[in-house]
Parts: sequence; structure tokens; C-alpha cells
Amino acid sequence: MASIFGFKSRNPARDRQTDVSRLDRLAKLFEQIGAEIEAERGGLENRYRTKATNAAFLVEEMENGSASDRRLSEVTSLTKSILNCEQRIAALSRQNGLIKELRHSLDMVFDEDGAPDSAVHSEFARPAGAGRR
Repeated sequence: MASIFGFKSRNPARDRQTDVSRLDRLAKLFEQIGAEIEAERGGLENRYRTKATNAAFLVEEMENGSASDRRLSEVTSLTKSILNCEQRIAALSRQNGLIKELRHSLDMVFDEDGAPDSAVHSEFARPAGAGRR
């Protein structure tokens, strides 16, 4: 496209496609990071349940007076581990919330730039291999 001043600009459709491509890459990155957070959180929650179960059995042993000195020394270790797990799970929940907010913001930026046709929008909104959240 040329103007009377000799300035040439790109075709708006080409600009739009560049934007869609860039935003799609960002959306996929957010999906990947979100999946990483969820995987870490799931593994941590499994370990947390194991630690909590071990602690419950240890408390039962202590109440019955059958806990050995070695087992009694595990109380501090289990307590610290459980507290660390709780803190990390909370941090991961905050991170996951932030990723979801960023992903939503990305959709809002895309929508503000002009509503694309449904084929382009659905391709952008749902990156390959990912469902819309």
C-alpha cells in the first residue's frame, strides 16, 4: 500500500496474521507453564499426603507408647516437611492463578485488536493439543 507521501505500509491482513501468530505462541507458552505448575503441584500433593499419613501413624504410636526414640525424632522432620509442602502448594496455586490471569488478559488483548473471523479466533483460543480453560 502506498500513500501520496511515498510511505508504504504493510497490508493490515498481514499485520493481523503476524499478531495472531505472536499471540498464539504466547498462549501456548502459558499453557505449557500452567501444565508444568500443575504437574509439580500434583506430585507435591501426593508427597504431602504420604507425609501426613506417616505423621498420623507416628502420633498413634506415640499415644500408645510404642514409638521408639528414633521414631520420636521424626516428629520435627515430618512437621517441617509438611509445613514446607503447604507453603509450596500455596505458592504454586498463586503462580497458577497468575498464569490463568495472564492467559485471560491475552484473550482480552486479542479481542480488543478486532474480532477475527471464527476460524482464526478458535485456532488462537485453543492452541494445538490444549483445551480452552
